Amino acid sequence: MTPHLELHRTERIGWLRAAVLGANDGIVSTASLVVGVAAADSSRSAVLLAGVAGLVAGAMSMAAGEYVSVSSQSDTERADRAREETELREQPDLELAELTQIYVKRGLEPDLARQVAEQMTRHDALGAHLRDELGQSEVLSARPVQAALTSAATFAVGAALPLSVAMLVPGSRVGVSVSAASLVSLALLGSVSARVGGASTLRGAIRVAFWGALAMAITAAVGRLVGTVL
Repeated sequence: MTPHLELHRTERIGWLRAAVLGANDGIVSTASLVVGVAAADSSRSAVLLAGVAGLVAGAMSMAAGEYVSVSSQSDTERADRAREETELREQPDLELAELTQIYVKRGLEPDLARQVAEQMTRHDALGAHLRDELGQSEVLSARPVQAALTSAATFAVGAALPLSVAMLVPGSRVGVSVSAASLVSLALLGSVSARVGGASTLRGAIRVAFWGALAMAITAAVGRLVGTVL
């Protein structure tokens, strides 16, 4: 009998979330920073310096933020695992009854649910409780270092795009060129991430591009206002 292989998108959630978030933030924050500084009639060197500083600071911030956030999730998972180990050791009968009720609520007859719970307990009691009681799995487990590195790398890649445009175009066209290139990149990013995740590519593109455009417009307005005042 030929094995039936299925590829599910759930396995991509961890790295996809960090990658999309990092790249999106890299484009939006750096483009907004460049556009805002350019709108204040700053010199070309000031615009580029702001962009480089934003890239480095943003990448480090993303790495630190993701590491702390995902580490908290990992700590919670470990605490729940330790608690389940203790309960299985000290109250095995209650844990078996609890697992049985979980399967009953999922549609099994009580007798069958009891048999399934007993077999799962004999096979891997802790794994059964982590998966069916707490919703933990190896696929969705927290990986702080992976999340931090992915976020930092993708932020830097995303930030490099508006910064590169700012370096290549004349100073008088920095704001318009960076905005246009960033919106196109955000639309592509939203479309690709939606496709990988199995969602509507058009909706993903519009959603990401809209918020990017809003961020750049507000930053440009603030930059122009501050530049006028100063």
